[in-house]
Amino acid sequence: MLRVTTAFLCLALPLAAAAKDGLPQKFSLQGQRLVYDTETDAEGGPAEITDEDIKRLQDILAKNPEISELQLNSIGGSVYAGEEIAGLVLEHGLDTLIDGECISACVDVFLAGSRRRMTLGSRIGFHQRNWPAAAVHKYYRSERKERRWATPFEFGSWIYEDTQREIYDHLSYMVARGVDPGFAIETLRTDPGGEWYPSRLRLIAAGVLREVRPGRRPAPG
Repeated sequence: MLRVTTAFLCLALPLAAAAKDGLPQKFSLQGQRLVYDTETDAEGGPAEITDEDIKRLQDILAKNPEISELQLNSIGGSVYAGEEIAGLVLEHGLDTLIDGECISACVDVFLAGSRRRMTLGSRIGFHQRNWPAAAVHKYYRSERKERRWATPFEFGSWIYEDTQREIYDHLSYMVARGVDPGFAIETLRTDPGGEWYPSRLRLIAAGVLREVRPGRRPAPG
């Protein structure tokens, strides 16, 4: 089923084209648009936003200064990687475009765009962040000596404080990117196992989608 309008024709290149361009998997170039699709079949790595993608994107942008827009299709991944990639989008003043889905950590990347668009049929999903028990256990074991956590209870107290800081920073980032504060708070209502997919009209009203770059007025019709 076609999901794009004529304004958004010829979006993502197939994986074979990405290899032809000499770009890492998940990335492909189409003129001034760089496609970042973490749901493509990636050999030897997870199909999600990963820490390794930070350096990959950094190198691509350095070698291709003509890139003006980052196209996204991702169900998320590393929160840290999402924040760092968002920083690169901000640094290079890129626009962002969703063709497919953009969930969780992908939303941070999308919101970094100056102009933020979404093709017809695409969607943006929000949910609470989570930290799986196995990962929590691994982190505690690796960091307890350096941080001097004498007991798991001291670690639990640190998690409580750190989580509040992280939520504050995340909400502050959304508001700074022009998202309505009430909407930003509402994105935390859905459990990590589910998704909240607001309508396009709701996303426009909340400032998530932004067809015009800040400081520019639409051309007269």
